[in-house]
Amino acid sequence: MATLATTSGLTSLRSQRLAAMRSGELGSVHSWELVTAVDGPGTRLTVFLAGCPLRCLYCHNPDMLEMRDGRPTAAGQVLARVRRYLPVFRATGGGLTLSGGEVLMQPAFAARLLRGATAMGVHTALDTSGFLGANLTDRMLADTDLVLLDVKSGDPDTYRRVTGADLAPTLAFGRRLAPAGAEGGHAPEVWVRFVLVPGLTDDVGNVEKVADYVAGLDELRPGTVTRVEVLPFHQMGRYKWAALGRRYERGATRPPSPELTERVRDQFRAHGLTTY
Repeated sequence: MATLATTSGLTSLRSQRLAAMRSGELGSVHSWELVTAVDGPGTRLTVFLAGCPLRCLYCHNPDMLEMRDGRPTAAGQVLARVRRYLPVFRATGGGLTLSGGEVLMQPAFAARLLRGATAMGVHTALDTSGFLGANLTDRMLADTDLVLLDVKSGDPDTYRRVTGADLAPTLAFGRRLAPAGAEGGHAPEVWVRFVLVPGLTDDVGNVEKVADYVAGLDELRPGTVTRVEVLPFHQMGRYKWAALGRRYERGATRPPSPELTERVRDQFRAHGLTTY
């Protein structure tokens, strides 16, 4: 009888946890950190949610790919930390950034965090690949001040090689962000991020497709994209792959030269985009 009771109790606890995750009261959080001028303006509390549908060859957070890589964390616990840093956010113009992994793997949890932060008057940012953009509700969009959109490639074949997935959902997500203001709704600011990987994403034609797409978002709504960040590839996450016993395919890839990085930035600038 004791064994049956124990089994029943575990099943009930598991059901309660699943229900809490579906409602967004509970999420899987890998970690958080306080950073300045990295994941948005000012000093940010960046919360890394576990789980990602993509399998990027150069991922620097392979320890966040699965939901089980995080810890069950109550939305209220995260929001209490946000409240603790209110004076810092107000002094620096900072706020809350949700990152990952992929934030939109946990839309209900993300929605609660965005809503709670917005209610406190805190600037909110969403760091996403856009692949799961269909999970972003209109309510969540209204609670998002800034989207950090990671456009990994402009060429569908290269995108699939990089991520193992389709490019189309990301492109559709970006276009959804652009017209919002034109129709009188809330329009978040957009920063586009492009990771420059020599021998993988640096092809002139590939970069041009990304730049043309980003410029097209500004044509849909002038001022949609306020900055483009060209992020040079690095090997800082390589040790994580080794620690996880996973094969890292970009081990021989060197960071891009300053000349290559500037060439790519100039391609974006040629489209009238403010680029760093």
